[in-house]
Amino acid sequence: MAVAGAASGKKALDIAILDMRKIPSVCDYFVIASGTSTTHVRAISDHIVDSLRESGERVWHTEGEREALWILLDYGDVVAHIFQKDTRRFYELEKLWAKVPVKKFGQTVRKTKKIKKIKKTKRPAKKNKKKSKKK
Repeated sequence: MAVAGAASGKKALDIAILDMRKIPSVCDYFVIASGTSTTHVRAISDHIVDSLRESGERVWHTEGEREALWILLDYGDVVAHIFQKDTRRFYELEKLWAKVPVKKFGQTVRKTKKIKKIKKTKRPAKKNKKKSKKK
């Protein structure tokens, strides 16, 4: 995904891609990434915008550029959320959308599957052997 790749290009931390297609939503994907400071968050956001512009994609709407604690980039089917670490921890978007599949950039983290219950097996009873005392 181009947005996640561009964020990675500016060393964004903990990049997660949420697949929103199976639930009613305004977009198909959320890309969530973190920066270490407001300057880092702005740099990640600017790099995403510049990289996608080179491939002909234009951002429809942006939010939060002035404060740079949480910058939102709306590309229609993909919405990018670039957070400062503490702000991301406070809002916990991944928990808000806990029912959707999530991938860390490059690896699967969580899928929406039912977990099979593990059957409990009975352990064999321990035999109590009394030791005979020799006199």
